[in-house]
Amino acid sequence: MTKKVAFIGAGSMAEAMMAGFFHSQMIEPRHAIISNRSSDERLTFLQDKYGVRTTRYPQALLADADFVFLTMKPKDAVSGLAPLIPYLHEHHILVSVMAGVSTASIVDVIGKKIPVIRVMPNTSAAVGKSATGMAKGAYATPQHLEAVKELFQTIGTVAVVDDEEQLHAVTGLAGSGPAYIYYLVEAMEKAASEIGLNREDAKELILQTLIGSAQMLKNSPKAPETLRKEVTSPGGTTEAGLKELQKHQCQEAFIQCIKVATNRSKELGEALRNQMLNQT
Repeated sequence: MTKKVAFIGAGSMAEAMMAGFFHSQMIEPRHAIISNRSSDERLTFLQDKYGVRTTRYPQALLADADFVFLTMKPKDAVSGLAPLIPYLHEHHILVSVMAGVSTASIVDVIGKKIPVIRVMPNTSAAVGKSATGMAKGAYATPQHLEAVKELFQTIGTVAVVDDEEQLHAVTGLAGSGPAYIYYLVEAMEKAASEIGLNREDAKELILQTLIGSAQMLKNSPKAPETLRKEVTSPGGTTEAGLKELQKHQCQEAFIQCIKVATNRSKELGEALRNQMLNQT
C-alpha cells in the first residue's frame, strides 16, 4: 500500500525524518505534504530539495494523509492542532514527535478518539541511524503501532515501551544522545589541535575511532567494561588517560547529564500538560 504522509512542522527533526524515509524508499516525496506556522522560505527550501508538496490549508494537508506527523515545537501544540481538528478523522494515524507532550494531552485537545503514537527519534534519522523510542496512546491498536514501527525501522532501530512515561528516559538517553557525542568529539578535536595534529587528520582519526568502537560494542558479546579493560595495559598510555577522566569524574558527569535531561523532559511534559488544559 502506498503510504501518504503529512508533516505539521518543518524543522530539523521533520527534515531528518523525511530524508530518511525518502532514502529508504518507504515513502515517495510526491506522497508527502508539509506545512508550518509561518516560514514560506523554509517550505520552499524543502520543496526544492526533496520534491515534497507544501500547503497552508489544513483540509489540503490532511485530505489524503494516512500518517500525520506532529513535528511542531511542543509549545505550539495547541495552536498547531486547533486548525486541524475539523479535518481529522479516525482513519488518520497521528505520530507525535513533540517531546514531553503525552498522547492523552493530544487526544484531549482534539476531542476525538483518534489513534496517536508518540515517538522519540533523534536527528541521526537523516542517515538511517536513528535510535527511536515509541509508545501508543489509548485509541491506537497494535496494528497502528506496527505500521508506525515499520516506518521508523527504515531509518534506524526502534524500541517500543509499554509505559509511555518511559519515553522521558528515552528522550534523555537517545533523543538528546547525539548532542552528547558531538560534545565529546568537540573536546577530542580541541585536544588534537593542542597536541599538534592538523584538523583534517584529526577528524578522520576521531570518526574512525568512534565508528570502530561502536561496531565493536554492537558485534561483541563482551560488556563495555570488559572491552575497556582489554584496551588498557597497566602503566600504559590508555591507563594514564583514563585516570585523568576518573579524576574529573567524567563517567559520573555523563550519568548525571542523562538523569538531568530525563527529569527536564518530565518537567516540560507536566508544564505543557497544564498549559494545554488551560488553553482548551
